[in-house]
Amino acid sequence: MSEPKNQYVNREISWLQFNARVLQEAEDNTVPLIERLRFLGIFSNNLDEFFKVRYATVKRIALAGKKGKSVLGGANAKDLLEEITQIVIKQQADSLNILKGIEEELRAENIFIINEEEVSPSQSAFLEDYFLRKVSPALMTIILNELDELPLLKDSAAYLAIKFVLKDEETKGIKKIFGGTSRANIKYALIEIPKSMDRFIVLPTEGDKQYIILLDDLIRHCMGIIFSIFDYESLSAHMIKITRDAELDIDNDLSKSFIEKISTSVKGRKISEPVRFVYDKEIDKDTLKFLMDKMGIENTDSVIPGGRYHNRRDYMSFPSLGRHDLLYKTYPPLPVIGLEQHGSLLEKISKKDYLQYAPYHTFSNIVKFLREAALDPQVRSIKLTVYRLAKVSHIASSLINAAKNGKQVTVQIELQARFDEEANIMYAEQLQSEGVNLIFGVPGLKVHSKICVIERLEEDKLKRYGFISTGNFNESTARIYTDYTLFTCNPDILKEVNRVFNFFEANYKVNRYQHLIVSPHYTRSALFRLIDGEIENARAGKKAYIKLKMNSLTSYKMIDKLYEASRAGVKVQMIIRGICCLIPGVEGMSENIEAISIVDKFLEHPRLYIFGNNGNSKIYISSADWMTRNIDNRVEVGCPVYDEDIKKELLDTFDIAWNDNVKARVFSVDQNNAYRRNDKPKIRSQFATYDYYLAKMSNKN
Repeated sequence: MSEPKNQYVNREISWLQFNARVLQEAEDNTVPLIERLRFLGIFSNNLDEFFKVRYATVKRIALAGKKGKSVLGGANAKDLLEEITQIVIKQQADSLNILKGIEEELRAENIFIINEEEVSPSQSAFLEDYFLRKVSPALMTIILNELDELPLLKDSAAYLAIKFVLKDEETKGIKKIFGGTSRANIKYALIEIPKSMDRFIVLPTEGDKQYIILLDDLIRHCMGIIFSIFDYESLSAHMIKITRDAELDIDNDLSKSFIEKISTSVKGRKISEPVRFVYDKEIDKDTLKFLMDKMGIENTDSVIPGGRYHNRRDYMSFPSLGRHDLLYKTYPPLPVIGLEQHGSLLEKISKKDYLQYAPYHTFSNIVKFLREAALDPQVRSIKLTVYRLAKVSHIASSLINAAKNGKQVTVQIELQARFDEEANIMYAEQLQSEGVNLIFGVPGLKVHSKICVIERLEEDKLKRYGFISTGNFNESTARIYTDYTLFTCNPDILKEVNRVFNFFEANYKVNRYQHLIVSPHYTRSALFRLIDGEIENARAGKKAYIKLKMNSLTSYKMIDKLYEASRAGVKVQMIIRGICCLIPGVEGMSENIEAISIVDKFLEHPRLYIFGNNGNSKIYISSADWMTRNIDNRVEVGCPVYDEDIKKELLDTFDIAWNDNVKARVFSVDQNNAYRRNDKPKIRSQFATYDYYLAKMSNKN
């Protein structure tokens, strides 16, 4: 192992290493073949978002003439942009090679992804009919030569850049646009690939062979129809794509509502600065120069040569083709023991706490909880935070149902949830029109907490029920994101959850909390106290350990505290899915820290903090990663777990994940995403976790 150059890994570089782990899944031949294509789509989608947000932020720093070393972990902004571009160029090349390999394996399975040159006569008739009926009416085709400026290209939309050469007689009398007759017969055009249409067209089967063509190639096949009014001698098409800065610039106009400000800012993304230009590396040089000149893009920008196809994020929706043998086995969500769907959930929760671990457990408990609260005549109020909702949300309909039944329903909705702003604006307007009381958060802070509390009249007193979660209340993502939700009627916890809602409405008043860990005021100090407790135990010769599971670790202050714990002899185990700026296993700095990342079928999303506490472990689930934004700039809630059975369950599931030796990658100085391999029996933690809950059900029966 080499020695680290400094104490931290740069955040952007660590993120790119995470996305490389996603690409590893696309390359892994033990992953079902169609799932590998979908991981390729996830890799591409992640990269788009990275350029919109993180690369754009670094570029802003560089354009401002600043080095940004204090916020970039010691990296110089300009140098970092170049390093990112070089890493991405290599990753893109790797992804193209992986795609070629997958396509070869698909052919061995009698699944053929064909291009326009491989279309048979019978397929041609089918495709031309499909094109005329469905595609042609949706196409936007723009001839560019006569335009003073290039039309505004949409963020992340894919375009075919067309070059066609007219026959000599076609150019007679045409204005010599390029200053010479030799160039007068060259025309350029753009065709926007419609986002509203499926990217993959499934053709009729031929025997046991299945054929698919991409929409791009269908358009290429039918370009003669599109440009039939011209008499041309050659026609070529190559794909390009622009990625724009996605940062929201919110104005300070006091006459506008917050919804109006966010709406205006989201619209502003459409004309924001480009941060990446990707093009087919086979494109003619003159076509590329023409486009870059028109767009005002310089070679100093992130100009990345790519393959024939962009927007490979669409592979996330690659059709299943009825080939279940090429897909992951489905695992039906299990019931939480004791929370079976018959009977009153509130009555059951009044007797004990319950833990739901989606997607191993059914997400329907959350919907049923809200449905019951909406109908129960004794329920007086419901309060819930919303960060991301499903496109068709049973959560939203349950809240509207409750309001229609006369309940006092209060929803804190985060309008600045990245890339979900428009959806949340739509839901905000819908909920408000149905009588739901909306809160739009705290100035300067995002509300990222996942909490709910209801009040029910019992024996002339109000009793609280609620739940605290690590993930969004979203039925769609709950099928693929792993997240904990604690259902409780613990009066101490829910009294403090209610205080968080009070803070939303009266944020000039900072509340005190004895049980919850709440950002932005108390998270760092609370976590420091818990870490200090382990340091004291280690120095006293007692057993001391910290076990952490989260998405990202980027806060240098938290990293320094973990380094301090390591030097004191505290054993630290970390499962970090994404960014990890801490460098584990370095003598004199972090030799007592181990860290792994698990990337597999499900997206690991829970935040779990475990502190040994000399044999009486303290355990918290939380909405907060250990990032500066979560600790200082958001409203987050961490909740203690007091039920001994649930504590054991959390320790068990952590240990299952920690012992993964199939899908775990080890964080190290070398940052090479090496898989953890050992001689122990194979443990693939996500499948083993499902088996763990299956066994609990069997033992219960």
